[in-house]
Amino acid sequence: MKRIFASIAAVIALALPLVASASTWSIDPDHSNIGFKVKHLMVSNVRGAFEKHTGVVDLNDQDITKSKVEVSIDTNSINTSVQKRDEHLRSADFFDVAKYPTMTFVSKKVSKAGKDRLKVTGDLTLHGVTRQVVLDVEGPSQESKDPWGNFRRGASASTKINRKDFGLVWNKALETGGVVVGDEVIITLEIEMVKAQAK
Repeated sequence: MKRIFASIAAVIALALPLVASASTWSIDPDHSNIGFKVKHLMVSNVRGAFEKHTGVVDLNDQDITKSKVEVSIDTNSINTSVQKRDEHLRSADFFDVAKYPTMTFVSKKVSKAGKDRLKVTGDLTLHGVTRQVVLDVEGPSQESKDPWGNFRRGASASTKINRKDFGLVWNKALETGGVVVGDEVIITLEIEMVKAQAK
């Protein structure tokens, strides 16, 4: 019997570091940015951002590949600093926010890609269409304690998508050749996370 209890205690002792290495973090929308850029008139890039978003990151520092990410973005919160353009982007020509008020990203796989770099593969659902995308991630950073006692970490990420893959096909041809809006969209994320308080 003593051997059984000793074995159980040993298993628990080995498991404790694994439990301690897993932690949940909430994305801080006030200190994060989800932005994009797309070619306009074949000559320049238009940049914008989604100002309302939420997300949870389950980090496993013992085995970072077991970490998970879930993000939800309010498509109505798009902001390119031009009201008329933003209204057009919210319309049925593009995001159709009345019908598709959110887009989401749910990770499926996390793999190492070098020192302090990861590739996070997941499902991006946009405009009612779900496609697999890969985020190139730098981070996460080490924990830092803010003046109010919260623990924070950060990460940067980017990916490219073809908007037509998600049913965003509106365009107009130019007399000189080319189109008004490019197909390739570069998405960038600057994320700051706050550690969930232990219950």
